[in-house]
Amino acid sequence: MSGTPVTTWYLEQTGPDELVPAAAPAHDAGVLIERAQVPSPELGRFLYTAVGADVAWTDRLPWSREQWREVLERPGHEVWLAYERGTPAGYVELDGQDAGSVEIAYFGLLPDFRGRRIGGHLLSVGTARAWDLALRWPDRVPTERVWVHTCSLDGPYALANYRRRGFRVTHTTTSQ
Repeated sequence: MSGTPVTTWYLEQTGPDELVPAAAPAHDAGVLIERAQVPSPELGRFLYTAVGADVAWTDRLPWSREQWREVLERPGHEVWLAYERGTPAGYVELDGQDAGSVEIAYFGLLPDFRGRRIGGHLLSVGTARAWDLALRWPDRVPTERVWVHTCSLDGPYALANYRRRGFRVTHTTTSQ
């Protein structure tokens, strides 16, 4: 980054009734959202690089296969993929944390699938799955908070999509 300020917004929901779901794509669009139930470092790296390459995602690029596996195998960690007619279109990665908090750690679409009404639907499903995470992980306490952060380097519609889904900004930071 060449000295350009980066603004980061932190957003949250504190109850499942705050989720404002987007309309699902038309049935004939062939969009399916499914949980990846087998932790796969290769899949995780593929999704991360395919979605994040043009929006400056770099923090996980140096990770080893074992670092990917360690994160993806944590109890309460889930990856949900969106497919359009069998082709991976995007993903949402949930990170179940302590005290009933779930972070939407990563969310996004591959470039060819942006602007096709998949993102709002994927975020809606991912947020709903964050709220019911404890149903799939019996040792977890029920979710009391779902949070996410996005920054000015992310796609131009990211912040608006989070807000339309009912997330509210809790604080903002700016850094060089």
